[in-house]
Amino acid sequence: MTLPLTDLAAQLSGRLMLPHETGFAAQFAGYNTAIIHTPQAVVAAVNAGDVSATMRFANQHGLRVAIHATGHGTFAPVTSGLLITTGRLDHLKIDPTTRIASIGAGVRWGAVIAAAATHGLAPISGSSANVGVVGYLLGGGLGPLARSHGFGSDHLLGFTVVTGTGDSVEADADHHPDLFWALRGGKSGLGVVVAVRLRLIALRHLYAGSLWFAAPHIDSVLRQWIDWTRHADAQVTTSVAIIRFPQIDALPEKLRGQHLLSLRFAYPGTTAHGQRLAAPLRAFAPVHLDDLGEMRAADIARIHNDPSDPGPQWVRGQLLRPLDQAFADAVLAQLQAAESAPFAMELRHLGAATTVDVPQGSAVGGRPTAFAVAFFATDCSGGDTILRPISDRLLDTIAPWAAAETNINFTPVARSAAHLASAWSPATAAKLATLRWRYDPLSVLTAVGL
Repeated sequence: MTLPLTDLAAQLSGRLMLPHETGFAAQFAGYNTAIIHTPQAVVAAVNAGDVSATMRFANQHGLRVAIHATGHGTFAPVTSGLLITTGRLDHLKIDPTTRIASIGAGVRWGAVIAAAATHGLAPISGSSANVGVVGYLLGGGLGPLARSHGFGSDHLLGFTVVTGTGDSVEADADHHPDLFWALRGGKSGLGVVVAVRLRLIALRHLYAGSLWFAAPHIDSVLRQWIDWTRHADAQVTTSVAIIRFPQIDALPEKLRGQHLLSLRFAYPGTTAHGQRLAAPLRAFAPVHLDDLGEMRAADIARIHNDPSDPGPQWVRGQLLRPLDQAFADAVLAQLQAAESAPFAMELRHLGAATTVDVPQGSAVGGRPTAFAVAFFATDCSGGDTILRPISDRLLDTIAPWAAAETNINFTPVARSAAHLASAWSPATAAKLATLRWRYDPLSVLTAVGL
């Protein structure tokens, strides 16, 4: 069947592109270059009307629709149907009086952080300034201030969203409250978010950064950190990452070719008190590189210092119950056995504010959990054949500590139907299924990327 795509193109303020056109692939170039999309057509939306027209066209012609915002959360290829790109929905407005940010679907955290900082404000953002705001918040969002301020989605005040039927609606506490509940953590299949309204916090400086420890101290520091988290201050958010850095000139000399543990720390309070809270961590072992101190809120992405350049990605994640020394025994042994494997491990300490839901309730999964783990491939040249068995062994190793309920942002690639289902509690998953049918009765929408 030949699709009347010229009819759709005539309804758009933006542009419809076909595979044979120059620049087609550039419309959806993402952070993960290992994933190549091959949709039947791309709609480069410039407003909500473009999204509505596309959704109605898809309903009429039995097409699936996928969304590409900034491309940071792409882990599965789109091989048919229509792909809507929302990168041109890049409006951003900060109201310093109400402390509310109005943010388009194509905006990345870096732009919001910078704009808010000029007013002494900050969003509860992700660890990377390069990640898209909307996709991150739709899954909940666990960033460097998670324990002090909760999930990023806890600070959402409203959405402008085009439903699966093509209707443009406002979803907030007073309008479509069921959809508002679902979009705060329910991730995909509910509609195409074109804008959000986000509450900001007053924050100019924080005590934050990272402490780096050399290879001989990784075992000891990881074990001491696990014990320290049992009594950690509720206002302090920490994480550790064990990384084997490649020997490349682009890296700083103190990281180049090193096997290191990075201990990240964030305290949104005074420098004096932050120093006291961080003192036990500095005493774990000799510090290889000290990047912990008073920090401008505008520089918060420096805490994790995530890479920003596109490249092939391999990520697997899981939320965890409280950890103990048996966990350290198991995971350190597995990492040692895979010494030559190109994998890094990150552990984030959760709890405190992440366990407290918003007053109206939300669909966020994983509130009862204590930690998040992610395994990243630092070299994807071996492909799926080499990386999958190693990541599977790592996840099998930590299975005794796996939480019954995880989070969709930490399930980028589900190992099974049960693994995907664990992204929410059974009650939340059932309610989300009902709402997806209500707002997208023909199941036109596919997964929403970050």
